[in-house]
Amino acid sequence: MPAWQTSWGMGVSKATWRLHCFCLFLALGSFVWGYNVGVLASVLVHPGFKETLDNPDASKSGLITAIYYLGTWTSYIFFAHPAADRLGRRYAALTGMFVTCLGQALQVGASGPSALAMIIAGRIIAGMGTGIISTSVPLYQSEIAPAKHRGKYVVMNHIGFVAGLAMGFWVGYAVTFWDTPNGHEMGWRLSLAISFIPGFFFVLGLPFMHESPRWLVEHGQSAAASKTLQFYREGYYSADEVEAELAEIENSVAAFKASGLTWISLFTDPSLFARLWRSTLLQFMAQMCGATAMKYYLPVLFKALGLGSRLSLLAGGIESTLKIGCTVLEMVIIDKFGRRLTLVVGAAVMAFALLINGALPLVYPNNVNRASDYTCIVFVFIYSLGYSMGFGPAAWVYGSEIFPTAARARGLSFAASAGAIGSIVVAQIWPIGIATIGSKIYFFFMAINLICVPIIYLLYPETNGRRLEDMDVLFGGNPAVYPTHLLDQDVDDTRGLVPKNISGQSRGSGA
Repeated sequence: MPAWQTSWGMGVSKATWRLHCFCLFLALGSFVWGYNVGVLASVLVHPGFKETLDNPDASKSGLITAIYYLGTWTSYIFFAHPAADRLGRRYAALTGMFVTCLGQALQVGASGPSALAMIIAGRIIAGMGTGIISTSVPLYQSEIAPAKHRGKYVVMNHIGFVAGLAMGFWVGYAVTFWDTPNGHEMGWRLSLAISFIPGFFFVLGLPFMHESPRWLVEHGQSAAASKTLQFYREGYYSADEVEAELAEIENSVAAFKASGLTWISLFTDPSLFARLWRSTLLQFMAQMCGATAMKYYLPVLFKALGLGSRLSLLAGGIESTLKIGCTVLEMVIIDKFGRRLTLVVGAAVMAFALLINGALPLVYPNNVNRASDYTCIVFVFIYSLGYSMGFGPAAWVYGSEIFPTAARARGLSFAASAGAIGSIVVAQIWPIGIATIGSKIYFFFMAINLICVPIIYLLYPETNGRRLEDMDVLFGGNPAVYPTHLLDQDVDDTRGLVPKNISGQSRGSGA
């Protein structure tokens, strides 16, 4: 081992330890997001909540669920990218958490004749905060990660989300045992308020982190960017390789600025628009596959399969906990098999699971066959496996890595806004569809997943292993605008793409 490859025990480099620890810490932001999604499923069926809102019907429940995504859409379009570009990735996430907690506080305090209005306002505000967090965190993770392992580190963001989702279900299940009059009044409020705890630690820790090196270079702080890269590469990359990576970032940022392109160029420049429509469509498909309904209405779906209220929440907790394991598995395989394959396989698995859940209740209606009901429950779990190894994490990985630095926050935010629209549509369609046509609604989402398979396979180039500064090769970047030397690179088996020097040898290779 070269002298510069130092480690902190078990042969693991300092860089690896640091990247894992900090990316997991950043996942706290997504933990709060996932918790707020998961706990709402139990809040919607809590007797005290229903009494406070005067027993909302299916359309009102759908409104409460969907209005959250109006907030995220508004944030993605107007606030998320200015915050990430002007404040930096860290302080954008910190601001987003403050806004999210403000929205949660409004919901916790909802009461009296204005309870529904407070819930709706709180959901919109919390959604706006989530919009900032959900883009700034994967941006940061993608911008500090080495190319060869970038997928793994960005998937940690989704691990935080599904861990929060599971915790929300488990808290909702635990609250069902608080069946005193005080629990009837305060149980659902406590469920919502628990999200303040991880939010507090997230806000407390962010100022102590380094800022994204690519954001620092874009804002003329190359010395600070160099320190950040050294911190995240220590013990794994040589000093020459860190210097080479910094030089590539500087060249890419300078070339983009010299080109005269702006965020409007996302719609007018062919190379940038090729990235924008792909990432936007991917985020839309990631929600239209039915995932939003599975997250919010899971206890209702389990009740329709014959489980009691408490048992439905228990099953939801188990299902969400299994998602954590599935997402960890995705973290292991996404950099080995690539983004496109995991997306295609995940969509196919979800389509098959939805087929079973749509067909069996038609063959055995009104819960007349318990084996059929239990089979449907199993395939709800299989659906979650497909989502956790496909759209769930991979859509964010893909969108966070394909744009150039100066347009990355705007590009991902615009793409994520399409996901918010998809969530609004699904949150409205699902409860009404279940109430009117029953399990046939599963066939609608099955068809969407089947359509996604050829779209992804045929239209989405594989980004696995490519440096962020090298994405122009895939999307037709203009050599007059983008650095042509990015085309001339070696592939390092352990660390990704290493720029060549003039003589053709890898920089920092010791040759």
